Amino acid sequence: MIEIDAQVDLSHPTDRVWQALTNPQLLSRWFTETETVSQAPRRLLLHTAGLPGFDAAVDVEVTEQRAPELLVLQCQEGDRRTRLTCTITRTADGCRLSVEETMEHGTWPAEDRDQRERYYQQTLTGRLPAILDWLAFQQVDLRRGEDPPTAELPAIALSGRVPAPADRRRRLAIVAAVTAATLATGAALWALLPDDADQTAAPAPLPPPPTAGATSDNAAPRTTRSSRPSSAAARSTPRPSRTPTATPSRTPTSAAPSAATMTARYATTATRILGYTGQVVLDNPDGPAAKSWTLVVTLAEGGTVTNAQGANWQQDGRAVTFTGAPVPAGQSQTITFDVRNPDPRTKAPEGCTIDGTPCTGL
Repeated sequence: MIEIDAQVDLSHPTDRVWQALTNPQLLSRWFTETETVSQAPRRLLLHTAGLPGFDAAVDVEVTEQRAPELLVLQCQEGDRRTRLTCTITRTADGCRLSVEETMEHGTWPAEDRDQRERYYQQTLTGRLPAILDWLAFQQVDLRRGEDPPTAELPAIALSGRVPAPADRRRRLAIVAAVTAATLATGAALWALLPDDADQTAAPAPLPPPPTAGATSDNAAPRTTRSSRPSSAAARSTPRPSRTPTATPSRTPTSAAPSAATMTARYATTATRILGYTGQVVLDNPDGPAAKSWTLVVTLAEGGTVTNAQGANWQQDGRAVTFTGAPVPAGQSQTITFDVRNPDPRTKAPEGCTIDGTPCTGL
């Protein structure tokens, strides 16, 4: 029985993902600090004590591997033994990585299991794509034609050299897409991943929902029309006589209660060289539960959603439509999605609406 199941669609080839899974130095960058215990049999020590869902360090032994498709590990964590299976499947845009963990001996409290699964999903959709983007840049050859190289990217300090692509046309195509801004972005992202980084840190919290009467700094200005006629029109309009007329009395009426209005807040929770992770929090502040809602996120040109959680979704061109379960009064619904965008300067959608109302945060 599978206790934990997490997966992610990646815009990278299978061999690059395999390298990120099996190289201890790379594994330390995106999952947790890793130490090689022995080579035969292949054993690693994962320093997971204190991470969400982990009680102690995990002693890992590789029991089966079939590069670049399958990696099976036996994990010993105190008196708990599990079987961790990593499967890499080719897709049209890259590959899909699936991680499944099954209990073989011991018990697993439901809370620990849920926290562990969330940590897997967060690292798979956040830190792993950033490392894969960085690895991709190690394979870029900036030589053009027969001219001497104009720049050299530093070789990665790993146990083995990262091979450069054999096909020159492919290298030149990659170079055409990589600009100076991309290299600067890649350096900045790598600087955000120090060896001693706190990998349990949660993304920055979203700003609180706007209160009644508050105005967002990012909201588009509204053009209003004055109900007062122009001075010229006032002069040309004859004034009525001042004959007293009876004014009917006004009967007080009670305003009809307005229906509950959904609001939405957007934030970019993670950035990568060729994409980002977005998050939208839907709020139903009061009134009845929202029986149906439609969230539409408009991506920049070339953007593609590769993975989403918290709602059903479909993409049509640049528009990504999310729908989901009703949101009870006074509660929220969180939606996260990963975007791959060929423009490294794009780190947020161009638009976001909930039932036609613009989201805040953009």
